[in-house]
Amino acid sequence: MNQIVSFPGLGLEFHFSNVAFSIGAKPIYWYGIVIALGVVLSAWYACRRAPRFGMRADDVLDVLLVFLPVGIVCARLYYVAFEWEQYRDNPAEIIAIWHGGLAIYGGLIGGLIAIIVYCRAKKLDCMDMLDVYAGAVPIGQALGRWGNFFNCEAFGRQTSLPWRMVIGKGLDEAGQFGNHPTFFYESAWNAVGVLLLYLYSKKRKYRGEMVLLYFGWYGLGRFFIEGLRTDSLYLWGTDFRVSQIVALISVLIGFGGFVLNRFLPFLRNVSEPDATNQNHTEESK
Repeated sequence: MNQIVSFPGLGLEFHFSNVAFSIGAKPIYWYGIVIALGVVLSAWYACRRAPRFGMRADDVLDVLLVFLPVGIVCARLYYVAFEWEQYRDNPAEIIAIWHGGLAIYGGLIGGLIAIIVYCRAKKLDCMDMLDVYAGAVPIGQALGRWGNFFNCEAFGRQTSLPWRMVIGKGLDEAGQFGNHPTFFYESAWNAVGVLLLYLYSKKRKYRGEMVLLYFGWYGLGRFFIEGLRTDSLYLWGTDFRVSQIVALISVLIGFGGFVLNRFLPFLRNVSEPDATNQNHTEESK
């Protein structure tokens, strides 16, 4: 399907199809390509950073093969659960993730559980592994949000700001108003998060510190960005946005846990990085 998206305040106009190419009769969507590219870059970054946390790249990839499919399934189930009216009479659409409809919080929750279970089963340090992926996941999120751009979704309410986006109209007919490009807001927020987490990782004091900071940072941005969106998932029968509730919980757990563990030594002692891991890290540089 051909799309037109313009940014009249910036003088930009884009014409594109949400289908990149076809293999026989099967269309391959930009949405899926962008998300796949985000996964690849996240995996590459995680493998490169693994020695810094005393982990092996092979173990990081093994974990990826478990949490990625679990995360995708949970992201879809989370979305479908809160949009059941849309799928109740058309259950075949439940598996059509190429049409959009992956809720990142569902993926994060499912992926978190998968990593914990796998690491315990394989006797890997769970907190170190989570810290590795805490810096890598926002790379996939930052890039993956551009899949929403190609699907013309995840935009915000009306605005007249210079960077407003107008869907379905070119510059000559865009008018004074458009929508908040919330997909871009979240992409930029995650990109900044990647940089901050990378810089802070050099000062990591205990296992799990990076994953706490990730949840705190992402939740903080998502709480405010979600308030601008027009396609939010709502708690059944209420006016409460599900992602804002989960984002607030993420902020409280993430930043709250960071503060407690950072400044209360009796909590930190049980989770300080192992000296063996630190030596392994130094030798791997």
